Amino acid sequence: MRRRSEADVVAEPEPEDRKPRSDEARNAPPQGRGESESSTTSEFALPAGLGVAPQAGTESETTSEFAVPEGLEVPHPSAAESEGSAFSVPSTYSAGSAPSAFTPPSGVPAVRLTKEAPWQDRMRTMLRMPVAERPALEPTQKPDETGPAVPRVLDLTLRIGELLLAGGEGAEDVEAAMFAVCRSYGLDRCEPTATFTLLSISYQPSLVDDPVTASRTVRRRGTDYTRLSAVFQLVDDLSDPTTHVSLEEAYRRLALIRRNRHPYPGWVLTAASGLLAGAASVLVGGDVIVFFAAALGAMLGDRLAWLCAGRGLPEFYQFLVAAMPPAAIGVALTVAHVDVRASAVITGGLFALLPGRALVAGVQDGLTGFYITAAARLLEVMYFFVGIVIGVLVVLYFGVKLGAELNPDTALNPTQRPLIQIAASMLLSLTFAILLQQERSTVLWVTLNGGVAWSVFGAMHYPGDISPVASTAVAAGLVGLFGQLLSRYRFASALPYTTAAIGPLLPGSATYFGLLSIAQDNIDKGLVSLARAASLAMAIAIGVNLGSEISRLFLRVPGGPAEGRRAAKRTRGF
Repeated sequence: MRRRSEADVVAEPEPEDRKPRSDEARNAPPQGRGESESSTTSEFALPAGLGVAPQAGTESETTSEFAVPEGLEVPHPSAAESEGSAFSVPSTYSAGSAPSAFTPPSGVPAVRLTKEAPWQDRMRTMLRMPVAERPALEPTQKPDETGPAVPRVLDLTLRIGELLLAGGEGAEDVEAAMFAVCRSYGLDRCEPTATFTLLSISYQPSLVDDPVTASRTVRRRGTDYTRLSAVFQLVDDLSDPTTHVSLEEAYRRLALIRRNRHPYPGWVLTAASGLLAGAASVLVGGDVIVFFAAALGAMLGDRLAWLCAGRGLPEFYQFLVAAMPPAAIGVALTVAHVDVRASAVITGGLFALLPGRALVAGVQDGLTGFYITAAARLLEVMYFFVGIVIGVLVVLYFGVKLGAELNPDTALNPTQRPLIQIAASMLLSLTFAILLQQERSTVLWVTLNGGVAWSVFGAMHYPGDISPVASTAVAAGLVGLFGQLLSRYRFASALPYTTAAIGPLLPGSATYFGLLSIAQDNIDKGLVSLARAASLAMAIAIGVNLGSEISRLFLRVPGGPAEGRRAAKRTRGF
């Protein structure tokens, strides 16, 4: 048999089995090998003798690796669930074999935040929620369709937070105010952060966009509760859905707040510091002579502190210098054998210097979970206290060397004069409010609050014979409770109603007698007295914070949220 040439192969007519076949011919049973199978096949062709059931409809014979294998019965979803998402329950889900759920059986309760609730409560609640669980944004300040520029909104937010933090507001309230400003201008996905000297805020438009971050450093602090109240009023107007405040108007109001003059001149502040020291000296058993001696020492110390501040000296040296004149006057009266209680003069001067405002703010930050800010505030309090200790110890040391008969045992026999002491406590709170530059409308309320605080302390400690730490904690708790109620009534900060009211409870006498024992080489007794002063200070701070939390926990605002606010953390020691 001869071989066919290449020309013969080309010229040979096409056989029948290579011609295109119809669907009926394709689905027909295979015939003989020589009749049905092509002489040229691919590696993907079905072997002879392997029968494959025809596919229903028009589905392609080519499948993917995600196709369901033949013989696996999978229930088909209903018409309503034909198209699911990544968050839908799988079709093979079984409640009996499912792992333990992390959510309660009734589901996660919805958080209802009504607009009638104060903005502090609403923003504080949303800040403690994850971003995905926060309520939908309802912007209230939209000057146009596109909204204001993001960098300008973040800058306004940081400037408002700077004034609040510099004025002594707690870190939690500062973050709540910053979050309220951002949400009022349509920036929902923002995260504010407040520390002792640094403010930062980050805004991310969506999950695929780059975040925009801005920060601001707080370098100077001042005590002006009038400015603090004005900033709170601005944030309240921005958060109000019925009030429209454009971004330019908010900048204008903020500039006016920064340039405002203090409500009280310098000579009024100096006189207030003297009256505060005199009232404190009467509170611990002093008479008229002691009153004027303590007032004179406090005013001299205030002027010396202003002189040091004008020279640019740090606050540590200002407190050190301010503590010397009251101690020097008390030692001078003892050396001159004047029949007065010199300890009351020195104690009254210490009342005007003890940093109660910074102490309460530091403990409040620690209790609400801002530990870095709390540690920084408490370290600041410690430095101020050390400055006071050094200033008084220097004077007492030279007084002991000069033969001054200062008896620390007089602390064991306090004089009980209820009516005079209540009046002195109210005067002390009044002058403290003036030193804090409070609005005149808040001075009366905080004066009454201070009188109530001392009345509760005196009733529990003297007739009831309850320990001074427990009595101080209860009285400070009532101060925090009443202050929070007054702030909710006026939609303002609670600091103007609480800080000055804790003045009569400050541990001035325990601090003085501890320092006196150390100056007389009785170290153990002095450390015990200083530890008692520290315990009283912590009782004041914790009591004020607990009173505020009780008002938020049990007392509801009409139309307010039905659920309590979420805790900062839900850990249980692990």
